[in-house]
Amino acid sequence: MNIESQPEAKAQDVVFGPPRQEPRPRVSVVIPVKDDSLLLARCLAALHSQSIKANEIIVVDNGSIDDSALTARLAGATLISCSEPGIPAASSRGYDFASGDLILRLDADCVPPTSWIEDVVTAFADSPQTSALTGTARFIDGPAFLRTPLAVLYLTVYWLAAMPALGHRPLFGSNLAMRREAWESVSSSAHRRDCELHDDFDLSFHLGEHHRVRYLRSAAMGMSMRPFKSAREFLRRTHRGFRTVLIHWPHDFPPRRWRRLASARSRRAGSNAGAFQ
Repeated sequence: MNIESQPEAKAQDVVFGPPRQEPRPRVSVVIPVKDDSLLLARCLAALHSQSIKANEIIVVDNGSIDDSALTARLAGATLISCSEPGIPAASSRGYDFASGDLILRLDADCVPPTSWIEDVVTAFADSPQTSALTGTARFIDGPAFLRTPLAVLYLTVYWLAAMPALGHRPLFGSNLAMRREAWESVSSSAHRRDCELHDDFDLSFHLGEHHRVRYLRSAAMGMSMRPFKSAREFLRRTHRGFRTVLIHWPHDFPPRRWRRLASARSRRAGSNAGAFQ
């Protein structure tokens, strides 16, 4: 064969296609609801106005006697029912049903910022080692001059009370997201049949031990000021917080849990260091 007779390759003859992009993960949004038809309609309208749309919006009806179910259907959401009373059962039912790669959770009284789903998708893409995200919130009703200070008080008290018990940041139920496989790893251990627990706090105990929880840096979730609508309501929430902690003892008694977490972090750090040697 005469090598000199072969045509010489030219730079313009080599065609490079566009860089391959990973497919966007499927997103499921879960909303537990009971007798919150009007606020649910507002929440669903905000979800339909997102810069990135959810692949499915799941409304879990927890025994409503108002028009919540009809509101969900008219808005095009997927409606499922949960006969077991309580938010822990309803939320878990929604997570089980969700088909998305990412499962996002908010309450019926929430109004997400337009970029909420997009911010969640981006944050997970930027941090593949993160299994769950949690963000902040702001009050959008009640006396205007009280909205900011009460929101700061509410979230600060929750974080200061929860972090010593957990050894890491807690999840906030009105603004959280997790990978589907993270939920599947804890679904059998989550306390879903105790209606006197905070479901997000309980989920924090289970997810936080073996998964990385990060803060979602995005606009604050809009939510109702209902935690402060009465002293009785605030005391009930406080009681549920204590109960959520105590139900995990003695296994998650803080010194024992802290030691396990420190040991697990040390092992991960050693494993990561070995990978680069």
